[in-house]
Amino acid sequence: MSKPTVLIVEDSPDISQPIADALRFADFNTLQAYNAVQGLQFASEHRPDLILMDIQLPDLDGLSAAGTLKSDPAVKHIPIVAMTAYDVAGDQAKAISRHCVGHAQKPIRPRDLVNLISAVLRLRSDPAPRPAPRTPRK
Repeated sequence: MSKPTVLIVEDSPDISQPIADALRFADFNTLQAYNAVQGLQFASEHRPDLILMDIQLPDLDGLSAAGTLKSDPAVKHIPIVAMTAYDVAGDQAKAISRHCVGHAQKPIRPRDLVNLISAVLRLRSDPAPRPAPRTPRK
């Protein structure tokens, strides 16, 4: 089985590079795009297994880019996880939930992000998710 590929769309190399390093260490392939237009192009060309999308990008906001991806039949199946530098509430939360399967608040701990991505990909690949096993109470 091949390694899953994650497209990281983040304009700051200081943020995207540690994320890419952590994901590669966890046995993922990574692609890095530094703006929304490049991210849209990479998604179309490479068809990654998951997209990490920064919400505040210099050329086009991440939610608009996510909306564009979800309207394209060729890539609309790719799960998107939004990355935000602030708490999500109200209209922002609704907008994220419309296009994304989840969000992660920056600064992002690499282990937490790897766990989130792994969980999203597991759910996506399991056609009939089963309830999580319960831990017996003492």
